[in-house]
Amino acid sequence: MPVIERLRLEHAAAVLAFELANRAYFAASVPDRGDDYFTGFQQRHHALLAEQAAGVCHFHVVLGEGGEVLGRVNLVDVADGCAELGFRIAEQAAGQGLATAVVREMCALAARDYGLASLRAAAAVDNLGSRAVLGRAGFTPTGEQVLLSGQPGLRYLLRLAAPAITR
Repeated sequence: MPVIERLRLEHAAAVLAFELANRAYFAASVPDRGDDYFTGFQQRHHALLAEQAAGVCHFHVVLGEGGEVLGRVNLVDVADGCAELGFRIAEQAAGQGLATAVVREMCALAARDYGLASLRAAAAVDNLGSRAVLGRAGFTPTGEQVLLSGQPGLRYLLRLAAPAITR
C-alpha cells in the first residue's frame, strides 16, 4: 500500500524522476511546468522546503512499496484555517483509486496534523478525472469559475471535520 510522506530534502531525485517520467502524461490534462522547472529543479526543491518550514505550505510525496514516487499531494497557501489542495498521480498508478485514497488521506491529515478547517481545490473543466476525485473525496463545487493557466476551471470546497478530542 502506498504511503504519504512529508516532502524532505532526500526526496529530490525521486521527485525529479517522477516529474520527468510523467511530464507528457501530466501535460495532457494540466499545463506543463516548462523547461525552467526541470533545469532549476534543485533550487525549486529547496524553495519548497523553505516554504514548508515557514508553515505556509505542506508538501507530500506518495511512495510505492519500492520507494518510488507515485504521486504528489500538497496543501498550499495555508492561511486562516484553510489551504489549497493540489495533487498529481503517475500514469502507471492512474485509474486504480490511488488519487481518491490519497486525497481522502490528505483531507484527514489536513484536519488532524495541520489543524485546518477547510480545503479549496480547483480543476480544469475538461479534467474529468480530477473533478471525479474531488467529488469522491467530498469536495463540492462552489459555482466559482477560475482560470487555470488560461483554461476554464471550477473551484471546489471541503469543510473538514474537527478532530476528536481525547482525554
